[in-house]
Amino acid sequence: MIEIRFHGRGGQGAVVASRILAEAAFLEGKDVQAFPFFGVERRGAPVTAFTKIDEKPIRIKSEIYEPDYVIVLDAALLSAVDVTQGLKEGGMVLVNTERSPEEIHEVLKAKRIAVVNATEIAIRNQLGSKVQPIVNTAMVGAFAKVSGLVTLDSVVEAVGREVPRAKERNQQAARDAYEEVVLKEF
Repeated sequence: MIEIRFHGRGGQGAVVASRILAEAAFLEGKDVQAFPFFGVERRGAPVTAFTKIDEKPIRIKSEIYEPDYVIVLDAALLSAVDVTQGLKEGGMVLVNTERSPEEIHEVLKAKRIAVVNATEIAIRNQLGSKVQPIVNTAMVGAFAKVSGLVTLDSVVEAVGREVPRAKERNQQAARDAYEEVVLKEF
């Protein structure tokens, strides 16, 4: 089973991102689970969401404590939350940031780090506002590229199914991030 943990802030779309990823994997014939964990339910508060993907039925219904992948929708969380807690050996962290993988490595010390400026991509595609861009679809597109777990075509189709409005702009954000993400192994 592959386990993915999302870290974001309320309003950024972490919960929807976990559902989009699950839907993309489901479209490819995999068994999936996607679910959120909320603390204080308000815009801007830290939010965690989870996606599980497997070739066979998933029977375990629990949070993810040892993720294979961590997706961080807000780089400011790197100083507020231990996003790498429990990350499996060889696991990967994908961060929405304008910084380089080397700069993120100084903070996280993970061996596989991917970065994409999903904020800029969301603004370019008019998703959310300049102050509060919605980066979820870009992050799932970037994840498809660096993980190889799902195809970009499946992500684009899943965005069409899971996102209630601005479907084309969200699909373009996923495509843009797929092309712009950078992965570095240390």
